[in-house]
Amino acid sequence: MKGGKSYYVYILASQRNGTLYTGVTGNILNRVDEHRTNKYPGFTAEYNVKCLVHLEIFNDPHTAIRREKNIKAWKRKWKLELIEKTNPTWKDLYDDILKMY
Repeated sequence: MKGGKSYYVYILASQRNGTLYTGVTGNILNRVDEHRTNKYPGFTAEYNVKCLVHLEIFNDPHTAIRREKNIKAWKRKWKLELIEKTNPTWKDLYDDILKMY
């Protein structure tokens, strides 16, 4: 988002109803790119979790971190419902956010 600093809570998926990863970042394009290119070994690289299926934008880092921790504590069913509510086709949102910048 152009303008002031933004913080992002995001969910990546390996496929529809697949493995999920929830994260928080101050640079969504860079962070998703790191996941997609397996820049760092770890969970998302091991389980091929690369599709950005949910994104929330915050102006305050503390609010974003609280939201990420909240979502991470959710049951899987609730995470799936959140994705289905905001992105029922499980479209990869990465190209859409590229257009925002």
